[in-house]
Amino acid sequence: MWAALVKDEKHGPLPGLLLGLTLLTGLVDAVSILSLGRVFVANMTGNVVFVGFAIGGAPGFALAASLAALAGFLLGAFAGGMAILGPARHRATVLRNAVGCELVLVSSALALALAIATPFRGAGRDALAALLAVAMGLQNAVVRRLAVPDLTTTVLTMTLTGIAADVHGAGRGPVLTRRVLAVAAMLAGAIAGALLVIEVSAVASLAVAVGVLALVLIGAALTVQRRPTWT
Repeated sequence: MWAALVKDEKHGPLPGLLLGLTLLTGLVDAVSILSLGRVFVANMTGNVVFVGFAIGGAPGFALAASLAALAGFLLGAFAGGMAILGPARHRATVLRNAVGCELVLVSSALALALAIATPFRGAGRDALAALLAVAMGLQNAVVRRLAVPDLTTTVLTMTLTGIAADVHGAGRGPVLTRRVLAVAAMLAGAIAGALLVIEVSAVASLAVAVGVLALVLIGAALTVQRRPTWT
């Protein structure tokens, strides 16, 4: 099982690295939903619904933060698309560069969270939502380009569908393992993020997210140095 994640014939160590980004999603969305006024920064389907709830007058939803996250996500996805069209064609290089930028963005969000008072309100809350959403939009655009099956890192709807719908066919063995690990990674990130936000602070969850990104960046950088033949 481990070999399939770090030495995949078609994708090299990308599956393992993308599971790290899936864990990150759980950590970041725990902060955004529990500390920023019920905002999704990684899952824009949920965020659009939350915008609708806020416009409809449902209590507890921050319209400005949700709109900031939506705008930030689009900006990040645009930047990710431009980066993909750049000179770096190898997927490991694309991932390394994207995770490096994402690390800067999430670290900036951590610094901002440390600088402003909690609970987060007003412009500070909206800026946090936007910063994290830019990072997740960038991640989504790059992961889409990497095209590793069942590892979108932010959305599990089709992954869960595959687990149930393909259980008697092609969705067994390594494929099923990858899907289950994707669900487990996001669940673990969400549990850890919720515990950190509730028991410690949102800053603690963001600090762990920065650590996860640093580890993924190191893994991607080492992969590039080995000059792998897969693309």
